[in-house]
Amino acid sequence: MKRIWLVLLLVMNVLWAAAYACFKLLAPVMDAGTLATLRFGLSALIISFVWRWIPGVRPRGWDLFRTGLLGVMVFCAAPRLQVSGVQLGKAGDAAILMAFDPVIAAVFAAIFLREHVPLRRWLGFSLGLVGVAVLAEFWRPDFQWPGLVANALILASFVCESVYSIVGKPLIQKSHPLKVLAAGLLIGTAANLVFSGKDVVRSLPHLGASDWLALGYLVIICTVVGYSLWFFAVRETPVNAVAMTVFAQPLAGVLFALVLVAEPLRWSQLAGGVVIALGLYFSLPAATSRNRFAHVGADRIVGP
Repeated sequence: MKRIWLVLLLVMNVLWAAAYACFKLLAPVMDAGTLATLRFGLSALIISFVWRWIPGVRPRGWDLFRTGLLGVMVFCAAPRLQVSGVQLGKAGDAAILMAFDPVIAAVFAAIFLREHVPLRRWLGFSLGLVGVAVLAEFWRPDFQWPGLVANALILASFVCESVYSIVGKPLIQKSHPLKVLAAGLLIGTAANLVFSGKDVVRSLPHLGASDWLALGYLVIICTVVGYSLWFFAVRETPVNAVAMTVFAQPLAGVLFALVLVAEPLRWSQLAGGVVIALGLYFSLPAATSRNRFAHVGADRIVGP
């Protein structure tokens, strides 16, 4: 496995962190379902346009069914849960909660893909979670989660998103990653249109230039580029190693929340970022070592 994949994913996770601020910016003009339908529908159109030039076979039979499951869970259920949680709570808090995503992915990868998670990486997970606790200032007497319902929705979305790696990894060993992504996006968009097709038509006339700019960022950077890059990395790397790069999002997320939606910045966020960086230090060097991935083919077991 080339080190470049983890470096690119670290950069991508910084860019993904801005998505939470985009959700907040778009909240006045569209609900979670409308945003999910537009975002992933436009992404599906872009990737489908280049379908004929993508090499390899498309998912068929049982693999197509699992691609459909991936599409509905990741591109229909997950964004509706996540956007609803962000719009109910705060963009910065949503990015902080994102630190639980790698842990969920690692546990599911160990169960369904039979991946071995080294002790060093569990230490990295632990430090990452400690960093999140520092970011949230858990020691304050008035500490409380900003909204139980909002956080529950966001955490539920992470469970749905884990399907992308756990179900997707076996699929991309047989079919080209972009064809799996395109098929998943099309099926997910079909499900979204069932629930929000009329709302999309009503919302389009009310979108301004800044709304289209935020939506374009979500479509091109966060979806087409981001989800493609994730699949290419997961094809060569254990899911639990790739998932560690998500710890770059909490600190970047609170900075984007400060700049884009004027949420205040606290000193604890810097301290928490340092602890998260230590967690990445303990996890990623082991993940990029060539000899540690000599067994990468062994974890290509079909998921649920």
